[in-house]
Amino acid sequence: MNMSQKNKINDLDPEFGVDSRYNSAKERDSDAVALMEARLERIRNLSRDEIIRARLMQLKLKMEQYLRNPFYDGRNHFSEFLEAYIDTIYPKRSAFARDIDITPVALSQVINNHRDPKDEFMLKLMVHSEKVFQKVCNFQKRIWYEVYFHDKISHTMSRQEEWGPEIEQHVMVSEPFVEYQTRDPRENDSEIE
Repeated sequence: MNMSQKNKINDLDPEFGVDSRYNSAKERDSDAVALMEARLERIRNLSRDEIIRARLMQLKLKMEQYLRNPFYDGRNHFSEFLEAYIDTIYPKRSAFARDIDITPVALSQVINNHRDPKDEFMLKLMVHSEKVFQKVCNFQKRIWYEVYFHDKISHTMSRQEEWGPEIEQHVMVSEPFVEYQTRDPRENDSEIE
């Protein structure tokens, strides 16, 4: 193979234009392996504090993304986020329970969806996370309430076909709403007699 053929651009190569530093797939793969080894080495050298900070930042971003994308997938995201938050910071969940002055049983019931969190629990969680995230990133403490209520609303609305028929039997409209519906809002009141 002469030099002109080696340097000739291969338009059919999907990697061309993305990273045209390499003349062969072997060269590209070799650099990819070296890069992965360097990344793994850097991860191995992270301190425990750096890992906690990274996980907390990741948790914050996941919570914000969850709130931006309105869908219901059957999971209790509040419990999952709470579990991730606690497990990131504490080696044992009972230590978190002690720090916010609740029993480990009550905490377990909230995490495992056997009990809804009480207002006092939510307030303590907000204060705790405010203190923890203070040195990590800008964390809006109200996000815990937002995730919790987003879960509740999504769950309720996803089950509307189940509860709707029963509830509709007990709801009626006694005011003559039909009159208001048929009226064109652009009509002037003086024209109607």
